[in-house]
Amino acid sequence: MAKKEMSREEIIKQDMKDLHKLGYAQQLFREMGGFSNFAISFSIISILTGAILLFGYGLGFAGPIINTFGWPLVTLFVLTIAASMAELASAYPTAGGLYFWAHRLGGYKWAWVTAWFNMLGQIMITAGIDFAAAIYIAGALNRIVGTNLDTTNTMTMVGVMIAIMIPQVLINIFGIKLTAKLNDFSVYWHIGGVAIMAFLLIAFGKASQPFSFLFQSAVNTDLTSFTSFAAGPYEFDSIMMKALGPLYAGGGLALAFVLGLLQAQWTYTGYDASAHVAEETVMARLNSAWGVFLSVAVSFVVGYIMLLTLTLHIPNGLDGIPAAIDPANSPAVLYIVYSNFDNPIFGHIIAIIIGVAMWLCGLSSITSMSRMWFAFARDGGMPGYSLISQVHPKWRTPIWSIVITSALAVLLTIYSAVYSVIVAVSTTALYLAYGIPIYLNARNKMRQQGEYTTPETAPWSLKKWGPVLNWIAVAWIIFITILFSIPPNELAGWSILILGAFMFLYWNLDAKKRFVGPKPHAEDELRKIEALMAADD
Repeated sequence: MAKKEMSREEIIKQDMKDLHKLGYAQQLFREMGGFSNFAISFSIISILTGAILLFGYGLGFAGPIINTFGWPLVTLFVLTIAASMAELASAYPTAGGLYFWAHRLGGYKWAWVTAWFNMLGQIMITAGIDFAAAIYIAGALNRIVGTNLDTTNTMTMVGVMIAIMIPQVLINIFGIKLTAKLNDFSVYWHIGGVAIMAFLLIAFGKASQPFSFLFQSAVNTDLTSFTSFAAGPYEFDSIMMKALGPLYAGGGLALAFVLGLLQAQWTYTGYDASAHVAEETVMARLNSAWGVFLSVAVSFVVGYIMLLTLTLHIPNGLDGIPAAIDPANSPAVLYIVYSNFDNPIFGHIIAIIIGVAMWLCGLSSITSMSRMWFAFARDGGMPGYSLISQVHPKWRTPIWSIVITSALAVLLTIYSAVYSVIVAVSTTALYLAYGIPIYLNARNKMRQQGEYTTPETAPWSLKKWGPVLNWIAVAWIIFITILFSIPPNELAGWSILILGAFMFLYWNLDAKKRFVGPKPHAEDELRKIEALMAADD
């Protein structure tokens, strides 16, 4: 006899039972389907944001090969991380995501550390996305309507960033339905936008390079020049360069290439969003897992097409790279695009496509960031947790979490000053948060002790390949943590150390006295919370 297919209402009831088993009430609206769950991570990865804004960064280090070989190389390792996280998302479908996983696999101390790295990473990635959008949109406006916004002035760009974020914050406050619809639209916008960009450049671009250009290299940056770094208005001598000077002097193309990988690695951040909205996703055990994994896989294909097309249309080949990466022509992609068309309308079309994509990316990032903070706050893990954990009774959104985290993103942008440092900090902090639960899962599997994922506990399972992929993921995270903490992103390394010192003090002076991790509630307590929320609708 064929098994009866469950209705949407029955699936949602099962999702609520799964959430109750993890100790939480259904406070947020469960409105997102599988496509919407995938869409939020795909939108935060946003190949039209990270890969576009850092196109000149990677090109400036190693030339065309950073796109030809760097992008697929990074993708290969990121897929091992995404697969490892997807399996965990399938086992533990809750908004706490990484933090909750670490608690179940390693205890409340591991959970607390994971959450703080995730908190900083979420804020910094939002800061990086919206500051990038500010730089890009200002540059686009200068070209389209003739404004004279200084894209090299941090405070001017922070002002543009705030203007961009206000509607993003308001949309997030007024409910998940509109946010989910915009995320769905964002998928089509990104894929369609790349297709239009590729068509216009291939059909009308006048700076077409031969296919062999993709395999050329050029060290376009003096690797010994990183003798200082800025933190806001202050500048400090680089301590690391005194020790690493010989390496930078003799590293040549190999060192330039790995430093340039930040372009791809930062683009592949934020896909934990699919886990953070698990409590708002229908059939969360499968849909959240597929959202994590497929967002990376699809981004690779679409992003690779975009990067290769742009690379093949750099004016004047290798000789044109200095002009493309010149801050005066920032952002590099707009310089390349407008240089390719006699008719500026084609450049305007591409500029608008990219600008809208960046704004949508920022919208999704605020959604993910606020859910992660909300989840940690409801377990009392941070200062101000009672305010940050509040959910609006009508809109069912964590309003104060949205507002506070967005404000912190702006403040951290001012602290970082240099865009590449924002990128490096967010990449390092997020991947440390990704790595801790992956390591704990692999460790427990190896020891056959404690909790770990199995095909029985995780419907989306890596089966026998799990341990191998887990350890490859952990090794790559260790490598990039070191790589993106040295010059020219030394401030990222110091920022992580400062965060570590703060975490140590806060833990010993306050948190350890009261924080015990996620607090399980009895079934009747959970139903009472849900009944109160329903009464306030």
